[in-house]
Order: sequence, then C-alpha cells, then structure tokens
Amino acid sequence: MNVIVANKYETMLQDLNIDVIKRLNGEFEVDDLIAQFENFFFQRMILDITAIKDYKDIKNLQKLSISLDMDKVILLLDDSPEGTSSEYLSKLISMGIYNFTRNVEGIMYLYEHPNNYRDVAHIHQLDTNTGPNILERYVPTQGVRIIGVKNVTKQSGATTLIYMMKKQLEKNYDVKAIEVDKRDFMYFRDKDLISSSSNEVGGLLAKYSSSDIILVDVNESAVAESLVHTVIYLIEPSIIKLNRMMMLGPKVLKNLEGKKVILNQSLLSSKDVLDFEYESRLKIFYNMPPLDEREKEIMALNRFLVRLGFDRQQIGEEEEKKRSILGLFNL
Repeated sequence: MNVIVANKYETMLQDLNIDVIKRLNGEFEVDDLIAQFENFFFQRMILDITAIKDYKDIKNLQKLSISLDMDKVILLLDDSPEGTSSEYLSKLISMGIYNFTRNVEGIMYLYEHPNNYRDVAHIHQLDTNTGPNILERYVPTQGVRIIGVKNVTKQSGATTLIYMMKKQLEKNYDVKAIEVDKRDFMYFRDKDLISSSSNEVGGLLAKYSSSDIILVDVNESAVAESLVHTVIYLIEPSIIKLNRMMMLGPKVLKNLEGKKVILNQSLLSSKDVLDFEYESRLKIFYNMPPLDEREKEIMALNRFLVRLGFDRQQIGEEEEKKRSILGLFNL
C-alpha cells in the first residue's frame, strides 16, 4: 500500500490510480515526517516537496534521505527556481534521491519504473559538495572484485546467470568465473569458466587476483561464500519453488534480510514485486526477467550490472522520451 503527503499539489495528487493506506495534507517539519514514517511500512510514498517545511534548504532533504528509504519515495517537485535548477537536482542525486518529477504522468511512470543512478546521471554535477558522490557507493576500490552468486530456491539459475554475466562483462573488463563443488561449467565450453572444490577455491582466487572481476558460483560451499566480497542471492518466484523453499527452510527469508536478493527468471510486474517485498519483508535488489542468451546486448542484464557498479556497461535508453515523461526536458 502507498502513502501520499501533499500540500500545494493536493488536487493533482487526489485522483492517482494507486491504493493509498495513508494520506497527509499540509506542511510538515522534516522531523515530524520521519517520526511518522521511519518505522511505517509502505510500498511507495508520493511526496509533494512543498509539504516539507523549508524544503528549499537542501539540508532538510538530506535529513529525510538519511532516515527514509528514498528508493520508495517519488518526489513531486514544484516550479520554484530552486526546484528547477540542475544544481538543486544534482544535490538530490548525491543523497540517493533519484525519483523526482513535476507531473502526474511522471509519477505513474516512476511508480512502475523507479530510477537508479544511471537514469539520472546526465543531470548529476560531480563537483557538487553535498554529501558523498553517489558513485563512491558503487565503484569498488582498486583490485579485483569478487562476486558470489547463490541459489536460494532450488535451481534458480545461478550457473547460467554467471555465464551470461561473464559474457556481458568481458566486453569491458577482464573476467574469470569459478564454480565450487560442481562441474556444470563444462557444458559452456569456455576456458575462463573454472570448476573447483572448496579446498581449491582460495588458491584460485589468489591466482586470478589480477583480473578485474571474479564471479563465483558458491553453491553450498560455506568456504567460498566467506571468501567473496558480495553475495547475490537468487529466488525464482514461482509458486511451487517458493512453497518448496518455505517447507525446507521456514526461516530462510528472515535470514536474507539486508542482503542482495534478486528475483531471477521472474515474470513478476513492478506491482507484483512490491507485493512480494511486503509479504516477505525483503528489499529486492533487482527483478530479473528470463534472459535470451543468444542476444548480443541484454538490456535487463546490463541494467543489473550497472546497478552493481560496473558503469562501463552500455545501456541504450530512450532518454529523451523518458525525460519528457518526467517533466525534466528543459534541465
């Protein structure tokens, strides 16, 4: 369910075609909004920027961004000089606020297609001094980056996903891939896909440490899982696989809280994903549809890789169309 906080644009927001669990009208101190919603579960918040007292002071938006999950907030901007300036928007982006617009069409677009940094990077002025540069959150430090992939639901596609990630990444990076305690990589016939045991994986990671990226299919190896920098947990959200998972491990979802969970081979819509988040109490990092490995450029996979921090990956977006929809065309 969704929250609407409105002031100047109350009339505009009155007839949005979304389910609303809570609606506030008026002007509010940032601290009051935080107190009401910091521990309040909602799928999306539509926030009229004029409902924030002293919103032109960017520090108030910064305070909000620290306390609330801004991935779930769609900010409706006004037409003030501050709200229309690239400098102001750049400061919002530096604080992790990516979903902003000036019209109803933009709200509904962002409701179904929330932005990530890549979508707003063309606005971001990197010399802005408000908070850390958002790229610092995603770009790894110098040296190899080791990413593990692990099935949560049985046979969720970790091995194939690693193979496809490697194919996409090796256009721009030096990539190796290792599977642990299995021999499924042999079917792909790629010399840079290496099968290993738990006892050998540490040595292999050291051997290939000059690479940019090492992808690891950790399978059930606790050793491998402990050696990677990041683990991506795959859930295939079909009814039969979810039910099987819950029967075998009733606490499995609880154990995934705060971790990078993606829905793999997923046919869920954006609304379905929000429902899944509500029911599971998990934050889904990415919703990955079924992929065609014969495609040369797989857009959904590239978006995922960019979100992981691999910003050399190229994504062909209909950027001008999107900017027009969001009411940001003249920035």
